[in-house]
Amino acid sequence: MKKFLATAGLVTVIAAVTGCSSYNVSQPIAPVAGAVKTNLKADVAVGEAISGQSSVNILFGVIKIGGDNQFADGVTYGAESGSGINLAAFDPVSSAKAAAAFKAVKGSGADLIVAPRYEVSVNDYLVFKQVSVKVTGNKGTIQSIR
Repeated sequence: MKKFLATAGLVTVIAAVTGCSSYNVSQPIAPVAGAVKTNLKADVAVGEAISGQSSVNILFGVIKIGGDNQFADGVTYGAESGSGINLAAFDPVSSAKAAAAFKAVKGSGADLIVAPRYEVSVNDYLVFKQVSVKVTGNKGTIQSIR
C-alpha cells in the first residue's frame, strides 16, 4: 500500500509540474452585426513594424498575480467594454491582449496597430495558469479624418 501511495503521489507531482500548454495565433476582426454606419474616412500612414508583450499569472482561476495595470481601450475580446464589471481575472487572455496592445502603441507613438497579430501562449497547471501574449503589426498614424 505504501508503494502504491508513493507512486500515486509521484504521478500527481509530475502532472502538476508539467501542466498543459497551448499556443494560439489569431488576427481579430471587428464584428459586423450592429455596427454603426458613418461617413467618416481616415487617412492612416502605415509605418514600421511594432510589437508589445504582456503576461499574467492566475491562481485558482480568479486571483491575478502580477501582470500589467495599463490596457488599450477598445481591445476587448471577452466582456463588453464599459460593463462596469472587471472580468480580467476570469479572462486573462483578453486583459493580456489589451496590455500588449497598449505597450505596442504607447512605446511606438502610434495611434493604432495596423493588421495586429496576437500570439497567445497559455500554460495551465490546474491551480495556476500563466498567460503570455505578444502582438505584432505596423505603426498606424492618423493623418486626417474626413
